[in-house]
Amino acid sequence: MSSEEHPARAAGLASQAAVRARNKDAWLALFAADGIVEDPIGPSGFDPEGKGHRGPEAIAAFWDKAIAATDSIDFLFGDSFACGAEVAFTGTIRSVIGGHRIDAEGVFTYRVDDAGKILALRAFWEIDRAMATAAPAT
Repeated sequence: MSSEEHPARAAGLASQAAVRARNKDAWLALFAADGIVEDPIGPSGFDPEGKGHRGPEAIAAFWDKAIAATDSIDFLFGDSFACGAEVAFTGTIRSVIGGHRIDAEGVFTYRVDDAGKILALRAFWEIDRAMATAAPAT
């Protein structure tokens, strides 16, 4: 799975690397000015109205609420599928929060513009299923 083979895959891998490194500025720089984050898609504690986080300020606020609140995040993806200007990664996002591990299994997509900037990061995962995996972090 070479990051050079597809611009959306490269952007997705760069996004994951920035999150792992806890580098908010690098992560935000990957998005187009009108980019959107829907993680998870639909209403959630991060997005009560389910409209997503659009634009630099809203995406930065999502980082502060969802990513900065964790101790660590890892991406345990088994595969990815690139088509057109998008890629879908399948697997698990593992978060450690307050000494507990939570695994969110799902499909995670990235759509990019012609410059390779992320237009849409969309995460298909179920909150109840993820919460059912909560266990002490090892």
